[in-house]
Amino acid sequence: MNGPYVPVVGLEVHAQLLTASKMFCGCSSRYSGAPPDTHCCAVCAGMPGALPVVNARAVELGLLTALALHCTVPRASKFDRKNYSYPDLPKGYQISQYDDPIGRGGFLDYRIGDRVIRWGITRVHLEEDTGKTTHTDVDGREVSLVDYNRSGVPLMEIVTDPEMRMPEEAREFVSALRQVLMYLGVNDGDLQAGSMRVDVNISLTGPNGERNPKVEVKNLNSLRALERSLAYEIERQGRLLAGGETVEQETRGWSEKEEKTVPQRTKEYAHDYRYFPEPDLPPLVIRQADLDRLTGTMPEMPMTRSGRFVSQYGLTPFHAQVLTRERPLADYFERAAAADRSVPPRIYANWITGDLMRLLGEEQRAAEEIPIPPENLAELLSLIETGEISGSAGKQVLDEMFTSGQAAHAIVERRQLRQVADSAALDTLTDEVLAANPGMVDQYRKGKTNVIQALVGQAMKSSQGRANPQVVRDLLERKLN
Repeated sequence: MNGPYVPVVGLEVHAQLLTASKMFCGCSSRYSGAPPDTHCCAVCAGMPGALPVVNARAVELGLLTALALHCTVPRASKFDRKNYSYPDLPKGYQISQYDDPIGRGGFLDYRIGDRVIRWGITRVHLEEDTGKTTHTDVDGREVSLVDYNRSGVPLMEIVTDPEMRMPEEAREFVSALRQVLMYLGVNDGDLQAGSMRVDVNISLTGPNGERNPKVEVKNLNSLRALERSLAYEIERQGRLLAGGETVEQETRGWSEKEEKTVPQRTKEYAHDYRYFPEPDLPPLVIRQADLDRLTGTMPEMPMTRSGRFVSQYGLTPFHAQVLTRERPLADYFERAAAADRSVPPRIYANWITGDLMRLLGEEQRAAEEIPIPPENLAELLSLIETGEISGSAGKQVLDEMFTSGQAAHAIVERRQLRQVADSAALDTLTDEVLAANPGMVDQYRKGKTNVIQALVGQAMKSSQGRANPQVVRDLLERKLN
């Protein structure tokens, strides 16, 4: 916040919908990696006389999102033409929705620390994506090349109320919204690839309540860029106003390299787009039966699921939030916990959020790619809980399960990892450990009894993790005393 000026922030979140085909034609929407202009037809290339047809699945996904965000869904909705001529829009207009979107007036609850914040949703509407422009150098000349494979891909826009005040609030809202869209299966949440993009609108309110012109920062593709661009604009606009200058209503971009926003063009007003109803598409009639069916498919939302993990399984809020960040990880936890209920749920949470997520990170795998069936993880943790193998041996087994796909019992038998708890068998081992560490023995007998942990560790290492640590400790203490 800069001086007497209060920031007012609204967001426009653009999310590509996970459909097989484009919004208004049958071309594949899987454009990533395809040769330029190979997923195109007369409709998405904007050829005269080509008529659009609405993608029913895209409408369903848009309605599902509107319902999840507690929006009012109208009985009828329509598409409009939004007129502006950019090189990545071959028709010279975009088919979008204006005054009759598929959802309006909702909200999303999300957390910042211990606080629950509710941010209002102005509208949810459907439209088509544009082509992709690449600026490059050809034979020493700077040129712009347009690939129309992305043109016409189903796009959903979620517009928020201008209620946020701080960059952190906007960042956490987008993070929570991304979670919801991924839980619903309507978007893959990939900001860096551009399948989800954020535009921010920010203005400063003066000490007497006067609203200064707003600035839009376009196409932010990371949570970091969102937060830092907002912080920069708050400071920049506040500095201009404090110096007696005016803020120009414009569209700006974010330069990651320079860590600042840069001018792009003068910001348009709604009337500049000359919206009018799309003459080639009839209104969408939304039936209550369809809404009831979609409501029945609605998954449990992340925030609700996190709270249930605390109340039902006794998890800490931290573990509950980590497990519910992604739906596949939360599903995996519940399937594992149900496979063997003799293992406390917190043990599953510890191993999944610890060692299993470490292995996923090392292999750069997503949660849905966990190669260990949840039932196999339950078997491993049961072996540890019943004392058949030690925790350190369990970590070795988990690593091999992750790479080989074998079940825990097969690895334990092959590597002879079952825990040795017989005092007679461990008597020689503890004698050897004491003989090999006379310095620690001397320290213990002089009162530094915490060295017992190091001696136990030596015994565990010598036994390759097979010795029962409690039996080893008891034997060492008896011999040292």
